[in-house]
Amino acid sequence: MVGVPAPHTGWTFITSHARVLAAIADNPNVRVRDIAARCRLTERAVARIIADLEQDGYLSHTREGRTNTYRIDPDKVLRHPAEAGLTVASLLSLLVQDESERTGTPTGHV
Repeated sequence: MVGVPAPHTGWTFITSHARVLAAIADNPNVRVRDIAARCRLTERAVARIIADLEQDGYLSHTREGRTNTYRIDPDKVLRHPAEAGLTVASLLSLLVQDESERTGTPTGHV
């Protein structure tokens, strides 16, 4: 079992919603517990964030046995007027490591 690291104090550039979305983009089958540990949030906070993202159409899930598989809508436009026209895909391109960078092996993507 992975414990939740100590909370960060002070301000940050990225919101908790963006961190949760990036964790899901990195692994669509990720468990709430693992998202919480990665994002330094409680499981309850992650569940609320997932509900927010689903309610507004950024995220959906299907239940497969005891596992959720999440699907992100990459074409959904970001909510804040300052990001008008920017999509979830453009945000995630900044937050999610390319598979080759994460594993150290080429993926064949150009």
